[in-house]
Amino acid sequence: MTEVTKNLKLYSGRSNPELAEKIADMMEVKLGKIKLTTFKNGEIYARYLESVRGCDVFIVQSVSGSVNDALMELLIMADAAKRASARTVTAVITHYGYSRQDKKSASREPITAKLVANLLTVAGVNRTITIDLHQGQIQGFFDSPVNHLTALPIFADYFGDKGLENVCVVSPDVGRAKAAKKLADMLGADLAIMHKSRPDHNVAEVSSVIGNVKDKTCILNDDMIDTAGSIEAAVRTLKREGALAVYICATHGLFSGPAYERLASSAVEEVVICDTVPVPAERQNGRIKVVTVAPLLANAIMNVYLEASVSELFDPEFQL
Repeated sequence: MTEVTKNLKLYSGRSNPELAEKIADMMEVKLGKIKLTTFKNGEIYARYLESVRGCDVFIVQSVSGSVNDALMELLIMADAAKRASARTVTAVITHYGYSRQDKKSASREPITAKLVANLLTVAGVNRTITIDLHQGQIQGFFDSPVNHLTALPIFADYFGDKGLENVCVVSPDVGRAKAAKKLADMLGADLAIMHKSRPDHNVAEVSSVIGNVKDKTCILNDDMIDTAGSIEAAVRTLKREGALAVYICATHGLFSGPAYERLASSAVEEVVICDTVPVPAERQNGRIKVVTVAPLLANAIMNVYLEASVSELFDPEFQL
């Protein structure tokens, strides 16, 4: 009888191919061959140019930029792999689009983060690997396994190497306080929490700071930066409260609309983001620093493929 062997295939969508290449290099594999095109009417076409029958297929895609196109492309790639008899299909979603629509804040609203989870399941995704969801409970929207990674150890290494003194990690709102506390523990720093309200979409008002930030080097931690309205208001408030310097770290740099201009005019020292969402090379200078999550994702993919534990990747002591 022929021995059954496993076979890993790694593919990239078109939203973040640079990160997919880095992951492939870390894993010492080549990205699989796939044809992805968009018809004149906007429809997306995908065809694998090699057999994936019986393979464990991993698809790297960031649901960002042209969000709906990126999401649809991921769904079509998953469906194509399933119909080509892939053994398993794992979506490596470096940024989970629609994650902010994770609950009903007002009547007659959708819960779109749940809808996206349903779409992925119907398309044939067996497992999802993602990093720093807007809210952790989004994992519960899936009936299949979700490996939810975090970039906090990467940020801890980055700021630890800078040798900053009298550090205070600041949460931009109560919802981010738990993650900020973890980062503060990794750095041996103090913790402060800001009180923020949102009178409208992409509009933030910071009314107060819980904790002492006077004469401290503040590191403001969030899961994403979109239009940078929240960041601009937070930096202004921290400076008013006597912060000596303000650094920002966020996993996903969406940088929509006036984000770059707001950051350029703010009093922030540095904005440190991950490459989960591509940032134009010309923007990666001055205050904006990009650190890679490729080693973290490469290790997660290999552990999933080898059916090893992924929990070590959540360990603050885990060294990339």
